[in-house]
Amino acid sequence: MKVELLGEKSWVARSSYEERAIPKEAGFRWNPAQEVWWTDDAEKAKKLQMYADEETIASINKMLGQKIAAIENSRAVSSNLDIPVPEGLMYRPFQRAGIAYCNERKNSLIADEMGLGKTIQAIGFINLNPDIEKVLVICPATLKLNWKREMEKWLVSPFPFLSRKRSIEVIDGSGFSEQSNIIIINYEMVRKYSKEIKSINWDLMICDESHYLKNPKAQRTQEILGYKEIPAITAKRKIFLTGTPVLNRPIELHPLLRSLEVEFARSWRYYVLRYCNGQETRYGWDVSGSCNTEELGKKLRETIMVRREKSQVLKELPEKTHQLITLAPDGFAPQINKEQKAWAKHEEKTKEMKDKIAELRNSGKTDTEEYRLAVQNLRAGALADFTEIAKLRHETAIKKLPSVVEMVSDAAENEGSVVVFAHHTDVLDGIVEGIRKAGFTAEKLDGSTSMEKRQQIVDDFQAGKINVFVGGMKAAGVGITLTKASHVIFAELDWTPATIAQAEDRLHRIGQINNVLVQHIVFDGSIDSMLAKKLIDKEEIIESILD
Repeated sequence: MKVELLGEKSWVARSSYEERAIPKEAGFRWNPAQEVWWTDDAEKAKKLQMYADEETIASINKMLGQKIAAIENSRAVSSNLDIPVPEGLMYRPFQRAGIAYCNERKNSLIADEMGLGKTIQAIGFINLNPDIEKVLVICPATLKLNWKREMEKWLVSPFPFLSRKRSIEVIDGSGFSEQSNIIIINYEMVRKYSKEIKSINWDLMICDESHYLKNPKAQRTQEILGYKEIPAITAKRKIFLTGTPVLNRPIELHPLLRSLEVEFARSWRYYVLRYCNGQETRYGWDVSGSCNTEELGKKLRETIMVRREKSQVLKELPEKTHQLITLAPDGFAPQINKEQKAWAKHEEKTKEMKDKIAELRNSGKTDTEEYRLAVQNLRAGALADFTEIAKLRHETAIKKLPSVVEMVSDAAENEGSVVVFAHHTDVLDGIVEGIRKAGFTAEKLDGSTSMEKRQQIVDDFQAGKINVFVGGMKAAGVGITLTKASHVIFAELDWTPATIAQAEDRLHRIGQINNVLVQHIVFDGSIDSMLAKKLIDKEEIIESILD
């Protein structure tokens, strides 16, 4: 047995046939082409250092030291790095540390918890690197104007390109100037200007809310990250921003990691087997699971991810207080009964189909037509059930409106400012109408709100001109600051915990000086009341990866 350094960052173990179990148990992988065991993990290589010479042992220890330092830096809350900043402004210590982390890498993932200034850190990275002259910012449509305002505020001047011409262009569909130094465009519009974008040699590409790229089959993901004959947008360096890199399961990270050129994600098969509990059948892969999540979190911090929690870096920021406000169904008991019956029916059908699939799998019949039909029926049944359930939840939300309006009105009367989130347009409209009838000012911000009006609503709310901010969870749940209020009420719930957390953190962020009260209003026995438990289960997997 002999262990040797291969290149700069990997090691090979050469063993006899009789010794093959030794590197295998240490975690080395077999390379049949070269007939050697290999690894790029210094911790695995260290297990076999007794078979290595001094030079190889030194390389293992050096790499281990670098990884330990990277993990520490990914959690760092301060840095002495001198970063240019406009007069009158300053980076918080943890923001300097985030910029320093990114500066040591070609590509980075800034995954700080929401409200910690990821945008400012990305701009600070530009300030620190004067060779960056062409910048592409891709973000949700709702955040384009916010990015422009932050760029104008935080970019230093004089700056190599800004000293010549301050050219920051927001693409609104009316044209595209290849001469602009900074282009800000939303995900949906990238395809329209794909030719122009891909003809430019970008120094830096920033993808904000980069979890938008979690689905490799989505058109926007393929247009930006590339897919088969569709070329990816190329940039010398990349920074992805998201407070929720894992929305539900580890597979959602893979497209981002591939684009950021993370070595351990280069092989899709290896990644899904190692971290997604991947199961292969004749009819495709099931990659919806999770495994080795703590190892995944460690590797992310070693390679590209900087993530700090609010509790680490903002000691002055109050914690959030969550309350579940349970309403008695009273006259709406028949509606709640409908929900319960629909849910019970769904659970029963799903259990039967899963039991059938498990029975076929355990019998080794995964390649049969019976197995394929069972899987197909499970998917079709789930889709039909959730269509019915979504309709019932919508009906329940409408019936809940009087109670929601009453609670929001009371909060507005006692506190002056309050935020309320919902999902459906008619629910949002009903809240606004009810609040105004109660004598308070209220404005709605959802997907139909124009960019100009959106910013005006936010500014007016922050200035105290509006009592109640009524927002759609998706459209108003990211990229805006609502710290004027410290009380947020959810009239509806979402299946994804990250969506709710993002909406909460419009209030719980830099600038908030009070404890934030988060209230969810549900009917007793409704699907929303059961959904709270489902959200907690999803959070446990996400937290084991990130925190």
